Amino acid sequence: MARVTVTYDNHIAFVRLTRADKMNAVDQEMIDGIIAAGTEVAASDARAVVVSGEGKAFCAGIDITGLSGMMGKDPADALMPRSHGDGTTNQWQEVAMIWSRMDIPVIAAIHGVCFGAGIQLALGADIRIAAPGTRFAVMEMKWGIVPDMGGMVLLPKLVRSDVLRRMTYTAEQIDADQALAWGLLTEIADDPMAAATELATTIAGKSPSAIRAAKRLIAIAESESDAEVLLAESRLQAELIGKPHQMEVIAAEMGKRPAVFK
Repeated sequence: MARVTVTYDNHIAFVRLTRADKMNAVDQEMIDGIIAAGTEVAASDARAVVVSGEGKAFCAGIDITGLSGMMGKDPADALMPRSHGDGTTNQWQEVAMIWSRMDIPVIAAIHGVCFGAGIQLALGADIRIAAPGTRFAVMEMKWGIVPDMGGMVLLPKLVRSDVLRRMTYTAEQIDADQALAWGLLTEIADDPMAAATELATTIAGKSPSAIRAAKRLIAIAESESDAEVLLAESRLQAELIGKPHQMEVIAAEMGKRPAVFK
């Protein structure tokens, strides 16, 4: 049975974890499925992505039986090779980083629990919307290990250092209200899937080239010097002005109609 499904509607890719009987715990098949889904979506003409989980939870974390399978072997043999992400990630890290690298916006619709591998997958999204009562945890310390699926690239971009340290050191669970206050969440919604779909629909209705340029520009703004950011603003703007998508936006605005992008 497939661990992950991908469907498309209205220029939105819907990626769903489908191991509901195990609260979408991440095993080898799901790792393969998530990476395959990301590869497929990246090559598609989708304009936004919604990632969610079936059943009672978004993702309960790593399937601990997979961790036990590494006992008695040298973990470095599995962890150290950079086999994905153009030589930057291993397979576990690629679960989150493939979404972080996506050139279109990614929205995570979260409910139930979002632990360990699940929280790192959600961190790979641009935006996170969760149901009230959803519980979150950086769970790895419970098993005597550290976050190793991209969490230490992604989490420091969202939360203060003391919050990062508390969550990592303790593996304590927090609720959606605390996650929102600490910056892990974008918003709380009674129906996160509906809210994520509505937001993705809004994004998909914007200029596809401008949205992709905006995502590239934001990544530069978060990591480069002022001079590099200012140069990127000008370069990306020059690539948009007067081009077909921008001209269609103007025509649609003037005609008070939805834009239609080719």
